[in-house]
Formats: sequence, structure tokens, C-alpha cells
Amino acid sequence: MTPASARANHPGVRPQVFTIPPHRSFADALVAGVMARHGGDPLALAQGVILTPNSRAARAITDAFVRRAEGGLLLPRLVPVGDIDLDERLGALLDPIGSVEPVPPAIDPLQRQLILARLIVEAERRAGGAPGAAEAMRLAAELGRTLDQLHVERIDPARLAALDPGDQLSAHWARSLILFELVLTRWPAELARLGRIDLADRRNRLLDRAARRWRELPPPGFVIAAGISTAAPAVAALLRTIALSPRGAVVFDALDIAMPRDEWDSLGPHDPDPDTGVRPRAIETHPQYHLKLLLDRMGIGRDEVVRWRWGGGHAARAGRSRLISNALAPAEATVKWTGLAAKDRDRAGIRLLEVATPAEEAQAIAIALREALETPERTAALVTPDRGLAQRVVAHLRRWGIEADDSAGQPLSRTPPGTLLRAIIEAAVEDFAPTALLALLKHPLVRAGEGRAAWLDRVRALDLRLRGPRPAPGLAALGLDAEMTALLAPLAEALAGPLSLGAVVAAVRETADRLAGDAAWARPAGRAAADLLARIEDHAAAGPAAITRDALAPLLADLMDAVAVRPPQGGHPRIFIWGLIEARLQQADLMVLGGLNEGVWPAAPPPDPWLAPRIRADLGLPGLETRIGLAAHGFAGAMGAPQLLITRAARDARGPAVASRLWLRLEALTGGLPRAGHLAGWAARLDRPDRVQPAARPAPRPPVAARPRALSVTDLDRLKADPFAFYAQAMLRLRRIEPVDAEPSPAWRGTMVHDVLEKWSLEDGGDPARLHGRAQAMLAALGAHPLLRALWQPRLMAAIDWIAATMTAQMAEGRQVIAVEARGQIEIAGITLSGRADRIDRLAGGGLAIIDYKTGAAPNGRTVSAGFAQQLGLIGLMAERGGFDGIEGQALAFDYWSLARNKQGGFGAISSPVDPAGKYGRVRNDAFVAHAAHQLADAVGRWLTGDDAFTAKLHPERAPYGDYDQLMRLDEWYGRDSGEGAA
Repeated sequence: MTPASARANHPGVRPQVFTIPPHRSFADALVAGVMARHGGDPLALAQGVILTPNSRAARAITDAFVRRAEGGLLLPRLVPVGDIDLDERLGALLDPIGSVEPVPPAIDPLQRQLILARLIVEAERRAGGAPGAAEAMRLAAELGRTLDQLHVERIDPARLAALDPGDQLSAHWARSLILFELVLTRWPAELARLGRIDLADRRNRLLDRAARRWRELPPPGFVIAAGISTAAPAVAALLRTIALSPRGAVVFDALDIAMPRDEWDSLGPHDPDPDTGVRPRAIETHPQYHLKLLLDRMGIGRDEVVRWRWGGGHAARAGRSRLISNALAPAEATVKWTGLAAKDRDRAGIRLLEVATPAEEAQAIAIALREALETPERTAALVTPDRGLAQRVVAHLRRWGIEADDSAGQPLSRTPPGTLLRAIIEAAVEDFAPTALLALLKHPLVRAGEGRAAWLDRVRALDLRLRGPRPAPGLAALGLDAEMTALLAPLAEALAGPLSLGAVVAAVRETADRLAGDAAWARPAGRAAADLLARIEDHAAAGPAAITRDALAPLLADLMDAVAVRPPQGGHPRIFIWGLIEARLQQADLMVLGGLNEGVWPAAPPPDPWLAPRIRADLGLPGLETRIGLAAHGFAGAMGAPQLLITRAARDARGPAVASRLWLRLEALTGGLPRAGHLAGWAARLDRPDRVQPAARPAPRPPVAARPRALSVTDLDRLKADPFAFYAQAMLRLRRIEPVDAEPSPAWRGTMVHDVLEKWSLEDGGDPARLHGRAQAMLAALGAHPLLRALWQPRLMAAIDWIAATMTAQMAEGRQVIAVEARGQIEIAGITLSGRADRIDRLAGGGLAIIDYKTGAAPNGRTVSAGFAQQLGLIGLMAERGGFDGIEGQALAFDYWSLARNKQGGFGAISSPVDPAGKYGRVRNDAFVAHAAHQLADAVGRWLTGDDAFTAKLHPERAPYGDYDQLMRLDEWYGRDSGEGAA
């Protein structure tokens, strides 16, 4: 409707349309005017109605009334028009109960998403595709948003059938359009069957009815539409009715009435060119575009909009509004910047802060907010579309005991009840793999209360049992106690057969109740979780029939991400985290605009997976770039604070970041804004200690009497190469434990091989022909994960078969196995030396052969000559001195049997670190035992019976294992300390 036609419908009536400039606090200025016009009579104020964009805006205006009231005050009714993107409904005034003109109820958004997901799956199958349930749910959510946009713009979806996409669409878009039509053809029948309509459709009908009713019978009190900027036709019709009613008024936020006429007209929307028929492109990214479109649809000219003459609250200088208008001018109009007067680029009160990383940005913002509290009654707010940045700032503020009032809340998936539900479903879909299971059992809500400590003791014991490679899937292989098994049984049963979304969600709910009880459903987050699960159970049958196991976790996570949990009470009374709508409608003394990077503010428009840009334009839908204009409008509204800090990080998690176009425009217009460099300096120094005192190289020197008097043959290398590691293991009794879900380590594989050989020796008499069967039986009884067996078992069996074949050949030459996995000990050099021999053979000539199995690389001769890798020699020493029952003789052969891949491509090879003739600098066979005994005596004399310090990493090149590196604080001294560390 044009302004002329509006005058024809309401002759002699001047529309009451106002704007509050951005340098004033919208909510406070609005309330000041309302009180001035209607506050003289408390009953008149109570009879009034203020329409707001959404419930957050209603809260901001309510707070402004509270600040304005000196005593008791009867507030007008604040009625949200509702925000489809936020899933908000109309207020009760616009949707009265028991109306004489009932409007069919709206379908539940979750029910709609599930039905659309089922229709998408069916349409995809007809087209030859097979989408998963999680992907179908995501597409259904996007389809629902597109359908809502069609309703909001009053575009009949049936128009799709009349469009001629031609040959210009890609195959992807053409297929999406076909699927879109297939789904929408069936959607009306689904709604009719349920007796429901779409929420956006119902909103349109209710707004139309309210506009019609108020035209015929205006409300008894005043009606003000405050801060509503959506250009939906139904909203425009209602605002037009209010503007032209006797006691009505429409108050816009930051509508630029000073913008030059040519710039205003250039925004669009434009009529088609009479010669070419082509419609010039509108500047939808401009912050005033949607307001101009709204005025056009209201049939009101911009020259009829009047500046709201009241002010209040926090206000900047008037020059701030001129700066904002000029900075956000259309691109073609920026040529005027060079000739602007100083008053039109007033930069007083504005500072910029550019730091290196988002972490530094969050720290600096938190410091700025905290600094504001040093001034009594001073308020500060962070405004950002970057939820990650907001959450980091909230976390930093907690170090000072400040709980910021975050209006956006947080997604249900990040609250304790939400993470509990995610842990339950992830444990189930991973077949109770140890990592996922332990994360669930250790969740803070599980067994919260008096029994928590005892429960954690049992979980920690289970944690230790589950260390190492992953066991077989399912509860049976985990060794859970009876109570734990009973708690998780319903979940396991729900995933045992064909999957049903309703049954799985019911099992998740029951499991959460069994594990956490009332704690799972307490407080706002718990109630939101209970409500979501109940809605899924109620409507699950309407969704896709086939649900795969892999789809369950992402499906539930996406649904929880869409639920915002806001605490009923606010946080700190002077520190706020606001979204763009709140920032448009209210101000703080200090406003921090954070995350000014391209792609964040403004955010890149999310693609529409259903309708190509050309199809959207042909239908008359707003372009995706409209969101950029709305973000710029929010930026303009937030810039009106007296003190303004605008921040960005030079890089993000992906790499270097590009400054926002809003940032660059401000810099170009003003010639450079002052920097708040002191905040970056404070942020850098906040967690930096005044003096850094690195740890010295540890070298504890316990009393000789307290030192161990026992040593195993495998510990000599550790004692010599890294005495501190030996001290930590032998004296502090610290042991490394395997990670959960660990890859099979060489130590684990070696233990398995030794267990096979020990059982083979004891139960099969060392018969090479029975070794293969023994290994197969051991692996079958292991209970290992099938994937682990599939990857590692063939290698092990190939090595086992090589051992059997090699032993058979050696036995044919007269060699005899006399001990396998034999344990022995002797007294020597004032200590007890103990060890286990993997195998000892009797050579054909009568001497002993010492064999050690290696699953990795075997030590070489240089290592042995240097005094390390003495294990074979020490076993020989023990054998010669009677350390093994029934074994005597001289040790003459020392062999490593490596089970790793050999040079020929198979598995298994024999090597020896010594040589009979001492070639290549190696120790001779007949001298190896004496050489080992000397190395043992020297080490024992220094560290066990002597008083040498247990110095860390004495020979780092011989100490490859880092089990105790953190304990010794290696990174603080390695490469710096000379080795003379203090105890």
C-alpha cells in the first residue's frame, strides 16, 4: 500500500509514527515518553498496551519501567508479537482464549519437523536416494524455516508448480526443487489430518484478526508498537492500523530520518524498469532496508515519521547518530566521506581493540566489564553474535565471582542434564565402549548426593579394569557389577533389535532416571530436558520409520541444541550479555561490541538447501542477504552507548580472520579510532607471574638405608639411564597405567605372547605342534574387540607359527627347551636380583641358550657394549649361579626372537647382540655374563648400596620412555640444566 492509498482509507488522519535515534537508549526513552503522555493517571497507564518484537524486548522495556518508577506502578500490558526464528508465540492479547473467531491450533514444531523428515525420506527414496534420519531431520528443520518464510511473506507454496526453472539450474538445485514440491504436495494433507496449521500461518491469521478488530473497535487505552522492525505483510498491516488509530503510535528504533533522499530511495525495493522489465536489485544488506520495506508496506512515507522527543537513561552525544548513519551509508554514497564535517564523524567515546586470538579477546573484554564495576552504578554489556566468545567471557568473569546476566541462555546440550542425556545415548550407540561408558558413569549428576563417593569408588575400580585395548562390545564383556548392569539393561535392550525412536528415547529417559534420579530433571535445564524427551516420545511415531544407530546421537544433539535454557533469575545487576535485539532496545554505560570479524558480525547467511537464490527471487522471498542488514541494524543500535569498545581477534581457530566490513567502514570514515591497548596489556599480564622460577633438574638422594635391596633384570637399564624414573617406580611406587581404549602397545602384545607361551609350556608340554592351537584358544577367550582381533590376530598367529617352525627345526638339530617363562633370583652385590626368562634351551653341545621374545625391535650390539640392554646377560648370570631350579651350565648363546615383520615380508627373525669372536666391537659370547655382572655391580654400588643421587635423565638417549617426564617437570629444565640438580 502506498502512502496515498493509506490516506484514502483514513482521510484527515496523520499517522503517529516515531523513531528513537540510536544515540538514545530506546527502552528508557520510550518509557519516558509513555510516562509523560499517560503516566498522570495510573489507570490510564494500566489500560495501555505495548507490542514488542519478542519476550526479550518485553523484558527490556519492563526493566526500563522499573528504573523509572519511584514507587508502585501499574504497568501497561507488554505483548510480544512473537518471533518465528525463536519459536515464540503471540502474546495472549493477540491470541485470546475462547475467541468468537477460533483459529485452528498450530502444529507443534517438533512434530512438524518429524513429519517433514519422514516425508523427505519417502521423497528421497522415490527419487533413488537414501538419507539417514539425522540428515533428514536437519533438512526438515531447514524446510520448516523456508515454509515459514513463505507464510510470513504470504506466498502460496503452490506457486512453485507454476515456476519454470528452465535449464539454468544445476542438477543439485533442480533435484532439491523436485523434492521440495513432493513434500509440500503432501504437507497440507498431513495438517488437515491432524486438524492443525503452521505456526507462521496461524500468526498471520491472528495478526490480521487483531488489525481488523482494532480498526472496527480500537482498544480503550493507548496502543504502542515499540521496536518492531519485521517487514512481514501481516505485521505491517497491524502497525498501519495502530499508527492510524486515535490512541495508537508506532515507535521505531534507529529509523534514519536524516538519510539523504537519494540514498533512501536507492535501497529499494524497486519497480521493474519499464523498458527492460528488469527489477533493479535492492540493497538488502543495508541496515535501513527492512525498515524502508516495512514503511512501504504500511503505506507511510518516511517524511511522516517524527523524532521521539523524549530521552532517558544512557545517551551518547547526538553526533553519534550522524556517525552511525554515515558509516553505514550505501557503498555508492561513501564518496561523501572525504567532505564530511567533524561533527558528522564524531568519534568521542569510541575505542577499538584488536588482539591476536579469541582467547585474548575474551580475556580483555572480561577485564573491561570488570573495570566498569569500579565506578558505582556504572553498567556494562557485551553484545556479540558469537556465542563462543560470550561463553568465554562469562567463564572469565567467574574468576571475580561475577555471574553475568546472559539473555540468550545456553543450549540444552551444554547444561548438566543435556550432557547426561548425550552421554547416555553415546554410550549406547558405541556398544558401551569404555570411554563412553566411563564418561557416563562419572557424570556429575549420576548418584549425586550422599552416595556419590561410594559410587565413584566403584567406577574408579571399573576404570582400572578397563584400561588397555577395547574389550568386545556389549555389557557382558565389561565385568560390571550387578547394579551397574541392571541400571544400563533397559538401554541395551532398546538398541538390541530394530530401532524405534520412541523406544530409544524412553530408554534414555528411564536410564537417566535410574542413574541420576530427580537431579536429572531439576531446575530449568532439567525441566527443559524432560519436556523435550516427552515431546519426542509423543511425536516419534510421526517421524522416519527407520532409525540407524549412527543417527541417534547427532539427532538428539541437534534437537537439544535448538532448546535454549535461560535461568529464571538474572545474574549480576550491572553486567549483561545481550543479543542484537536487546542491544537495539537498551543501552549500558559501556557497550562492548565483540567479534567484529567478517563471517561473525555480520554472519555469513546460512544457505537454503531447498530453494536456489533465483527461485527465491522468482517467488518474491527476501534474499538471504537480508540477515546481513538485520545484523548491521543491531550493530547500529548497539553503537549508541556513551562509551563504546569494539573488539576483534586477528585470527580464529581456522586461521587469519578478516575484519568485519562494519569495522573497516568505521576506520575509513573516522581516519582511525583510538585503541584500548591497555586492556590487551592487562589481559597478557593477568595470568603471568611476576617471577618465573623454573624447576631444577630433580636429583633426590634418599638415605642409603631406605633404598631398595632388590632389582629385576629389566630395571637395570632404567636405573642407569634415568635414575629418577627408577626412584619414582621403586621407591614412590608410581606405576603407569594404560589409557582407556588404548591401541595394543608393544608391552600389551608382549604380555599376550608370554601368556600364550607360559600356558603352552605348562599345559602342552612345550610341544611345537600344539602352540598354534594354544594361541587360538587364548585369543578366543580374551574377549577383545572384534576389530582388534581382526587387525592384530593374523600378525600374532603368523609370529606364533614362525616360533613353532623354528623350534621344531632347532629341536631336530639336538637343541632342547628346558624352561619357558621361568622365574628365578640370586643374591649378588648386596641385593636380590630377580627376573623371568622367556625361554632357556640346552644346546646340543651342553651349554645354555638364553632367549628373549621381542614384539618390536631388538637391542643391538652397540647398546650392549655401552653397558645397557644387559637382560640376556643377567639371565645367563642367574642361570649359571643356580637362580633357576634344576638348571645349571654355562650360558653360551644369547638370542632375541623378534616377532615383528622381517626383511622377507613375513614375521619373525633371530638376532644376537653378542658375537663369539667379538667382531664389530661387540661383547664376546663367553664374556657377556661377566660384562653384565660388572654393569650390575657398578649400578648397585652407586644407587642402591651407595648414596648417589637419582638424577633425572642421566642418559636421555637411553631413556626413551616418558612415563615420569611430567613428574620430573622435564620441559622446565631439559636443555637448560647442566645436570647438577637439587633434591
